[in-house]
Amino acid sequence: MEIWINPACSKCRSALTLLDAEGADYTVRRYLEDVPSPEEIRAVLDRLGLEPWDITRTQEAAAKELGLKEWPREAGSRERWIAALSEHPKLIQRPIITAEDGTAVVARSEEAVRDALGR
Repeated sequence: MEIWINPACSKCRSALTLLDAEGADYTVRRYLEDVPSPEEIRAVLDRLGLEPWDITRTQEAAAKELGLKEWPREAGSRERWIAALSEHPKLIQRPIITAEDGTAVVARSEEAVRDALGR
């Protein structure tokens, strides 16, 4: 199990606290420092069953600068979104936990973290 975190994020810290309390075996990826490649983003999207716009923090300054709210949310624009997430990792929703069963969850709630633990 791997968790992508931003240490400054309270949701990430809460997820780590819960993982520790449950004795989970996991590795931490500080994705702002260890930026995911487009291939890694594609892989995590497949595991999540989501599209890149589903995990994009559209209120971030970089999102506004890029005009992401105006970008089409369709298959033909998928690679453009993935490139933006890789180039501006702050745009990636967090935390993301990749579960042992090959799936992943955006673990913004205790329920989502527990869901990942149960997989």
